[in-house]
Amino acid sequence: MAGEIEKAAERVAKLRAQAEKFAEPLAAAEAELEAVREAEAARRADREKAYDRKVVDTWMERAQEAVDSGDEPHKRFMEALAAEPWFAAYVEYRSARYKHGHVLTEAQRSQTALREVMTVPEPRLYDVALLDEIQNAVEAQAAALGAKFSEELDAQREAFVAERG
Repeated sequence: MAGEIEKAAERVAKLRAQAEKFAEPLAAAEAELEAVREAEAARRADREKAYDRKVVDTWMERAQEAVDSGDEPHKRFMEALAAEPWFAAYVEYRSARYKHGHVLTEAQRSQTALREVMTVPEPRLYDVALLDEIQNAVEAQAAALGAKFSEELDAQREAFVAERG
């Protein structure tokens, strides 16, 4: 049993010597790693400040560009919409409601001019659910495009911050 203890003690001593041999280089490597990490964090913090300054200095122009980027698509949309037969039919349908309102308004004016008791009802226009459905579909797709743009802005920021130089 004593022989086994001596063997085990020698083995522990040998491993301890090896551990001590690598302890100093390991500590140096760990310190170097921490220094590199701190330097990278400081570099990224400086790049984030530079990016933030750029955003603050250019946000108005970029916001205007974003707004203006909708002008041409809006024009194309209105042209495409006007060319749709269903849209032309819908416009005709809605114009009939407006015509009805103008007839009622004219009749009210005439009754007033003749000093008659008002028997003509007030014109009423009814909202159509079709418009709400279209608007909801447009907003859902527009929000998705906006979210994609937001992701692109985040990627630009990260690329700027990660860039060396």
